[in-house]
Amino acid sequence: MKLGVFTVLFGNMSFSEMLDHVAKAGVDTVEIGTGGYPGGAHCDRAGLLASPDKRKAFLDEISSRGLSISALSCHCNPLHPDATKRELAQRELRETIELAALLGVDTVNTFSGCPGESEHSQNPVWVTCPWPEEFSQVLDWQWNEKVIPYWTEMNTFLKERGVRVAIEAHPGFVVYNAETMIRLRQACGEQIGVNFDPSHMFWQGIDPVEAIHALAQHNAIFHVHAKDTGFNRHNVAVNGVLDTKPYAKEKERSWIFRTVGYGHDSQTWVDIISALQLAGYEGAVSIEHEDSLMSIEEGFQKAVDFLKPLIIREKLQQMWWA
Repeated sequence: MKLGVFTVLFGNMSFSEMLDHVAKAGVDTVEIGTGGYPGGAHCDRAGLLASPDKRKAFLDEISSRGLSISALSCHCNPLHPDATKRELAQRELRETIELAALLGVDTVNTFSGCPGESEHSQNPVWVTCPWPEEFSQVLDWQWNEKVIPYWTEMNTFLKERGVRVAIEAHPGFVVYNAETMIRLRQACGEQIGVNFDPSHMFWQGIDPVEAIHALAQHNAIFHVHAKDTGFNRHNVAVNGVLDTKPYAKEKERSWIFRTVGYGHDSQTWVDIISALQLAGYEGAVSIEHEDSLMSIEEGFQKAVDFLKPLIIREKLQQMWWA
């Protein structure tokens, strides 16, 4: 495994400055945003698609610092019920896949998307329980009429270009846990897998290690994010974990995203890294910073300091067992 970073953290830096900064910190890979929710601060998607010279310069900048690209990321909602938003998301995602193929990058990260409840919806509708029965009917309609047709077509598009898509399982979208990820992969094709983010598992009450084991049985782990979740036990005791309050209201929320090691202890993360190793995962563990209690730089450096020894330990153990 390699230590990486999702470079949208440093969108205020130039491409060269960002690469210098993360290389000096000791990471091995960069995950680069190309559009959608993360934006494309370090990626001129149109320019790179149009120019072989720009693509070569882009790759040279990365490799000259001893880095490689773990994935291109275009997190978006390609199933949005608003036609304008949907068409933009689908175009940016397809262009990102085309660019990945041209750059020799095999993985694109995104979301599964979430449709509305009917052809007349204006906004996405995330179904979280089976009753009243209309909820189950909406969920069946979403999967059969929108989700499976779109991702089946995309699986073919991906296969033709030698690229795979890593769906970040995230509440609010139709793929949010191991079960829904496996359902999508089985229904639509093997170019579709998961961008595994433990932070999204933690707050749903999912054991990330068990989720890794379940996904590994389907060879579905394509990319990994490193982010933690911390809980306010008093708020959880009163309100549970379904929480719609803004992330900035840390004191009032049941949980918030944290830098790795600040939500769960070292042993928890050792178990996660070990489970990935047992699953045969050899890709990046890509730091994603969304900790509102730390500055970007503090969160990034603490994550590097926390994760690097764990990954080195796993590499040494793997060499020893070999």
